[in-house]
Amino acid sequence: MSTHTIRTLRPDDAAPLLAFEQANRAWFERHIDRRPDDFYSIDGVHAHVAQFLDQHAQGRMHPCVIVDEHGQLIGRANLKDIDRQLGVAEVGYRIGEQQAGKGLATAALHHLIALAQDEWQLQRLCACAIDGNAASISVLERCGFVQGVAVPDIAIVAGNVVDGHAYALELRAAEQGRHR
Repeated sequence: MSTHTIRTLRPDDAAPLLAFEQANRAWFERHIDRRPDDFYSIDGVHAHVAQFLDQHAQGRMHPCVIVDEHGQLIGRANLKDIDRQLGVAEVGYRIGEQQAGKGLATAALHHLIALAQDEWQLQRLCACAIDGNAASISVLERCGFVQGVAVPDIAIVAGNVVDGHAYALELRAAEQGRHR
């Protein structure tokens, strides 16, 4: 079994991130909203990383990357739209096609839950999942998220407007569950 590390995004992650996103572009676009074409350049990814790191410095996001034992970037996971006054944030993750189904998304989500509780002292996490994205929904439910309201027109996937659902995790309940 391969090992992995989940860590905070760094400025020198731009080139590996571009390679990861390019290698998995078709895979991602079959399941989630596509990124704009100008993202897929070193300048586009440098701007993306700079924006995420700026939001991290402002306390509005915690961007993470997942790297394998060889240092290759194999996934991403983010706490985003952090609102410390309300004690909430949204989670998001994407795992490369070659790593799908190996438990990395679940590990990444557990990492984000721990960050939200321990570092950010949040009380609730939210997520959105496209209806029919069984893998992502399974990860959310496995980690204790509960399906909430329907979200119409959540994304455009393969040229089709798709619906989804909001999911939420009350972190106090998650904390109690971790200590049983």
